[in-house]
Amino acid sequence: MSETAGPEKVMQEKVELKKQITLFQGVSIIVGIIIGSGIFVSPVGILMHTKSVGSSLVMWAVCGVYNTLCALCYAELGASMPQSGGEYIYIKRAFGDYPAFVCLWINFLLICPVGIAALSLIAALYILQPFFPDCEVPVLAQRLIAICLICFLIAVNMRNVKWATRLQVFITTSKLIALAIIIIIGFIYFGKGSTENFSDAFSGTDYSAGAMALSFYSGFWAYSGWSYLSFLTEELVNPNRNLPLAIMISMGIVTSVYLIANVAYLAVLSPQAMLQSTAVAVTFASYTMGVMAWIMPILIAVSVCGTMNGTSLSMSRLFFIGAQNNHMPLFMSMIHATYLTPAASLLVILILVICFQSSNDIWFLIEMEGFGFATVLTIVFAGQAYLRWKEPDLHRPIKVPVALPITLSVITFAIVILTFYQKPHESIMALLLVGVGTLLYLLGNRWTKKPKEIQNKIDSINKFIQKLLMVLPQDNPNNVKWD
Repeated sequence: MSETAGPEKVMQEKVELKKQITLFQGVSIIVGIIIGSGIFVSPVGILMHTKSVGSSLVMWAVCGVYNTLCALCYAELGASMPQSGGEYIYIKRAFGDYPAFVCLWINFLLICPVGIAALSLIAALYILQPFFPDCEVPVLAQRLIAICLICFLIAVNMRNVKWATRLQVFITTSKLIALAIIIIIGFIYFGKGSTENFSDAFSGTDYSAGAMALSFYSGFWAYSGWSYLSFLTEELVNPNRNLPLAIMISMGIVTSVYLIANVAYLAVLSPQAMLQSTAVAVTFASYTMGVMAWIMPILIAVSVCGTMNGTSLSMSRLFFIGAQNNHMPLFMSMIHATYLTPAASLLVILILVICFQSSNDIWFLIEMEGFGFATVLTIVFAGQAYLRWKEPDLHRPIKVPVALPITLSVITFAIVILTFYQKPHESIMALLLVGVGTLLYLLGNRWTKKPKEIQNKIDSINKFIQKLLMVLPQDNPNNVKWD
């Protein structure tokens, strides 16, 4: 597509993504994505299924270790294939073009916009909650605030990568402060002798396979987000070193914080009170913080915004790379001529999120997202094992035992089956959407000999959007004159 708004004079600076994300910022991105609303709003899924305090804490630790092992596999893949795009690149390398497109399509239509839309509505709810203490928050006000939040975050990401990463550092610090408040208060209660919830901690445990599977399922999703930094590999300083380090440091922080926060909750609230609460951190604050309890909903909103910001930052790079491989519209593969950010991809994310924010059943969409995410992980781990046979000489700075990705692939496939069993309608809908994506793949990618009239129309649309957004293909010169 060299004919679209090409530059007329060459400048020294190239239009390309810059390596400017440090190890500290990488850790902040991962921690900021993983620690979203779950630990504040409803960390009760495990407790509900295990039916005892002791076994719930054990399961939190097991889920942390399991997700850390998953992250180790991603660290191997990221270090051996240091390209932005993460799992999309790994699947493409292992299985080829179409499976990679399916991964991209699931992220594009379900995981990214649905997740951000739901989080923006949750953040808006907790921002407005202190203003409506005795009644429900108006739906229109909630949606307007949600739209404002995502517009602000996308604008920051479009303007400057450093601004976005610094904002992520600030938000991650804020959410760790919120958790520190909970932990300190909880351990003060613990020190004063509030330990009755921990006596005979394993009494009443449900050891059935179904209960263990469902509790593991709940904990598995609480740790999701550790893979997102791999979408930003090309912008990470010294990725071979910093990508695996950032992943492992982040998982250690998150697992420790989750365990300690649950102990703090249980030092103040009974298991029954936790199970009945719609937002555990808010209930905790109302029990312990008196007139200052209003701070907690605001901190929850800030925490959720961190997940939204990190998701927007990382997923926009995934779609940017996908468009470079002709799996997305051409204009999404371009970078803003001045700000050197994937502005077109970010704008597409904004449009999709606003569309999903108007859905009357966002939770139905979230269940579809869960099915899609488990499916992608299954393919990634299977591909990692397959690459050991297909490319045995590939340089792997980090190398895990091949039995690990094989085992993880089997377990995540079992999670896919469990999701299908629990949520059949949502899972079938997700499969139908993959079918729609397949049709678009055949039309857009495999239909290479399109009639000239159709191709000219596609080219003119790309050219119009390119001029409108002032974006250029990567490696083209900056500060161009538009024709």
